[in-house]
Amino acid sequence: MLDVQHLEVWYGPTEVLRDVSFTVPANAIIALLGGNGSGKTTVLNAVSGLVAPRAGTVRVAGEDATGAAPHSMVMRGVVQIPQGREVFADMTVQDNLEVGAAVQQNKRAIRQDIAEIYELFPALRARRSARAGVLSGGEQTQLAMARALMARPRLLLMDEPSVGLAPLVVETIIQTVRDLRARGLTILLVEQNVGVAAAVADHAHVLRDGVIAYSGPACDLIDNRDVLASYLGR
Repeated sequence: MLDVQHLEVWYGPTEVLRDVSFTVPANAIIALLGGNGSGKTTVLNAVSGLVAPRAGTVRVAGEDATGAAPHSMVMRGVVQIPQGREVFADMTVQDNLEVGAAVQQNKRAIRQDIAEIYELFPALRARRSARAGVLSGGEQTQLAMARALMARPRLLLMDEPSVGLAPLVVETIIQTVRDLRARGLTILLVEQNVGVAAAVADHAHVLRDGVIAYSGPACDLIDNRDVLASYLGR
């Protein structure tokens, strides 16, 4: 589904990513981990078109998408869920979902998609008329996911969905990610929470200073003391 090869990204004079290569097979969950400043979010931004790579290639479903604009990536089925639960705080839950469907034209299909979203996220259905800014952190995370799904993605780029959430809410997010994969989605997951990555991902890459320093099965990370200490600061 996603093939990233020899990716380099610079912010002005600073090299942020250096020769980053990995693949995300269809219907897989691949995790990117690393400390603050390691380059995780920059990888997502380069894939989604928010930043232009200096070198390397991004291929989606076999087609070259290197440097494509963000709206073009959405049309290709690549949708990013930003870090920090960036919802439209002054708009209702329902309105946020309708904004997510901006790339669609069929109003009947949009209504059907919203109905399915409320089945997947019943907490949102109960708050459909509430302003997004008054939702709990967990509800806002679900809304950010739901809004992304309204664009009918094939590949979801998720940036630290568990950040700042209580442990019980994190468990709900873990189950939601599993449910999304069961619906046929492919997911590239950025996380700092090793437990979340180990619980949901098939494979993990650990970034350090803009390079992939470790790759292996995600379930092995939780017991790998060398990786935890050397690359994740645990």
